[in-house]
Amino acid sequence: MTLRKSYTLTFFLIFIVMAACFITNISLGSVIIPWLDIFYSLTGGAVEKESWRLIVLDYRLPKAITAVLVGSGLGVSGLLMQTLFRNPLAGPFVLGISSGASLGVALLILGSSSLSLVLSDFLISKWGLVIAASLGSIIVLFAVLLVSIRVKDTMAILIIGLMFGSITAAVVSVLSYFAPAQQLQQYIFWGFGSLGNLSWHDLLLFVIIFSFGILLTIASIKPLNTLLLGENYAKSMGLNIKVSRLIIIIATGLLAGGITAFAGPIAFIGLAVPHLTRQLYHTSDHKILVPAVLLMGSIIMLICDTVAQLPFTEYTLPINAITSLIGAPVVIWLLVRKRKMLF
Repeated sequence: MTLRKSYTLTFFLIFIVMAACFITNISLGSVIIPWLDIFYSLTGGAVEKESWRLIVLDYRLPKAITAVLVGSGLGVSGLLMQTLFRNPLAGPFVLGISSGASLGVALLILGSSSLSLVLSDFLISKWGLVIAASLGSIIVLFAVLLVSIRVKDTMAILIIGLMFGSITAAVVSVLSYFAPAQQLQQYIFWGFGSLGNLSWHDLLLFVIIFSFGILLTIASIKPLNTLLLGENYAKSMGLNIKVSRLIIIIATGLLAGGITAFAGPIAFIGLAVPHLTRQLYHTSDHKILVPAVLLMGSIIMLICDTVAQLPFTEYTLPINAITSLIGAPVVIWLLVRKRKMLF
């Protein structure tokens, strides 16, 4: 079997697994819905209970689509950062984008005690949190972009991004120290991450932001492959390092910032999915890795969300806890078994 046929078969199998995970995610929860009734709910057929159709279309389907977008977006943005910085420990939030979003939300929630009750209730709504997180991530992203234009060394950008993250984390710590217990609890709950808070209108805006990030990623595939050979060699090949770096950072900012704004800071996925994908495909070609990471990220996020729902019960665990508890041991096992981190 040729290498191309092998990749095609692997992509087909992974797509089948993702489709099965998607349907399983929709069918399980506090109410178990048979797969046939899910199919009829999605296609407009007759369903045994009309309430099942409402559960599927208004809650579970948007949540499953959100899981696909979050998992694939974080996986791709993690891949971009690991390639740009040539660092296997780089994730989508190394530039401080997630910290900026957290700071925006912290300023809104933890500072609301000084506002009137009506104004604070208006601001601390779903869209208020999304706007605050977006503004925080955009401000940090613009700061990193300005630095990237002036700084020649890519590793310096990584260090500066980490410093931005440390500064914003310090401000959040100070706000948390002086915040009332109720506001502090609300901020902590936001930090757990959530996939089930988006309506179809919210999801449409999320898809638009996600699509721009993916388009920029696709446009960066050739520069990413060239950067694997080193910046000096990339320059000798005629690659404009500053422009390519700028596009990659903007793509990461759109994906990671948008996901944090709509779903909260989701841990582990962006760091681990690229490594898991490399272990499966044994290639550094981003023409293969980008679509593979999109599928693998979707699968892992769907599995984590299915486990977090605690099927057959009324309880739902924080998605951040599940992503770390399930994913981290798997990555450790893979790396110990392979004894080599592919990059």
